[in-house]
Amino acid sequence: MRHVDLSQYSRGSYDPGHLSKRVGWYVVNALFVDTKIPWPQKLKKWLLIFFGARIGTDFVIKPRVSVKYPWFLEAGEHVWIGEGVWIDNLSPIKIGNHVCISQGTAIFTGNHDYKKTSFDLIVKPVEIHDGVWVGAKCVICPGVILGTHSVITAGSVVTNDTETYFVYQGNPARSVRGRELK
Repeated sequence: MRHVDLSQYSRGSYDPGHLSKRVGWYVVNALFVDTKIPWPQKLKKWLLIFFGARIGTDFVIKPRVSVKYPWFLEAGEHVWIGEGVWIDNLSPIKIGNHVCISQGTAIFTGNHDYKKTSFDLIVKPVEIHDGVWVGAKCVICPGVILGTHSVITAGSVVTNDTETYFVYQGNPARSVRGRELK
């Protein structure tokens, strides 16, 4: 039997950006974004953009949101990010228009290759298309594409792509019915 040997860990050619930029963002994120202090939304949006995020109009970001690397974040028009959301974007996360990501949700773009003894880093982007609603305390896994107007119910874990206009529920999330807008 082989054993995991973390001393052999490799992140390959992965480079999240210069150390000074990352440290600067960590400080700004802790003081202004991932905090209970209700700083103005415009200030938080401006700081995200200053650090490289691409964000559309009417962006709502509640307190205690953690964004790993804003330079890997793109959000369209009328995007709502709820309290306590964790955007762990080691690689790009693209959020479409009219998207609601509810409180306590975690979105991941990184994982580890558990089949290798070295437990190497794997990164895959996430796409959240227009009109998606991600319910409270969901987990969105690396490489997932949430189809247009899909709904992810509270507490669900999404490990695969979702189809447009469907509601998903559970762990792992499965389609439970169509979404009909009135």
